[in-house]
Amino acid sequence: MDLTPTVWQLWIIAALGFGVLEMKTSSFVTLWFAIGSLAAALVAALGMGLNLQLLLFTVVSVALFAASRTIFKEALMRSASTLKTGVEAMVGQEAVVTEALSDPHGGTVRINGELWTARSLSGPVAEGERVTVEQVEGLKLWVRRPSASLEVSASTVAQKKERVK
Repeated sequence: MDLTPTVWQLWIIAALGFGVLEMKTSSFVTLWFAIGSLAAALVAALGMGLNLQLLLFTVVSVALFAASRTIFKEALMRSASTLKTGVEAMVGQEAVVTEALSDPHGGTVRINGELWTARSLSGPVAEGERVTVEQVEGLKLWVRRPSASLEVSASTVAQKKERVK
C-alpha cells in the first residue's frame, strides 16, 4: 500500500490549510488562495502538468483577490449611505453667531460646541442669529441666514473673498 500523496491531494491539503487560516483571521485574504488551491487540485486530478497547476492557482487567486473589493461592495454595501464626518458634516448645519458677522472682517459662530471664524454670504448678521454653513474653507466657515437663498454661486463666493482680502 503506497501512502505517498498525489499532487491533487497536496493541493486539497493546501486549500484546507488556507481555509483554516481564513477562519482564524477572517480577513477574506486567504480565502482566495484556498479557492485557487481547489482549482489547481481539479486540474491536477485531470492529469495536467505542474506548470499549468501553478499558473491556474496564481491566476484564480489573484483574480479573486483583485475582484473581492467589488464583490463585497456590491453584495454588502448596496444600500449603505456615505457618512460625512468632521468638517464635511458641518455643511448644511445650523450655527449660532456669537460675534456679529460684518463685512469685511466677519465674526465668530458656535457649531457643535466649537467656536469658528465665519464670514457671511448674505450681508451682516447680528449676534445670536442662526445661520447655515454653506462652505468650509480651512478654518473659516462661509455662512448665510437660513431665510436667504440657498443657492451659492461661485462668483458670489469669489466676490466675498476678494472683499475680505
